[in-house]
Amino acid sequence: MSIELLKQVFRSCVSRETCYPFQGDWSPEVLMRGQSDVVALVLQDLLGGVILYCAHFRHYWNQLPDGRQVDLTIEDLEEYITPCVDKVLTKEQILNDETSKISRIPERYNLLKGRILKLLPEMVEYGFDK
Repeated sequence: MSIELLKQVFRSCVSRETCYPFQGDWSPEVLMRGQSDVVALVLQDLLGGVILYCAHFRHYWNQLPDGRQVDLTIEDLEEYITPCVDKVLTKEQILNDETSKISRIPERYNLLKGRILKLLPEMVEYGFDK
């Protein structure tokens, strides 16, 4: 399964409902803005690895088991943002963090994961992974 296919699937599945609730500038033109937490969680479920976190920009992305870093949300961040790795986090740390309830991470994660798991097999079946 290619990263490009996954990028298409994620871009088809994110929405205002899966976005960080205090992300005032989300729009269909910047689909992935405010989505890094839930996107990193679901991508880890699919591909394994660890979740990297930049505290300064409150941004999450993935490091795959082979060492490659994958950030499906970076292109919709502000141009001047260059995240740095401050922490390596587990899914449990993110879902159980004190701010998780305020930012509705568990609900947003489950919504996005359900959408991804529904759409991904259809795209693979119809050859979008080639």
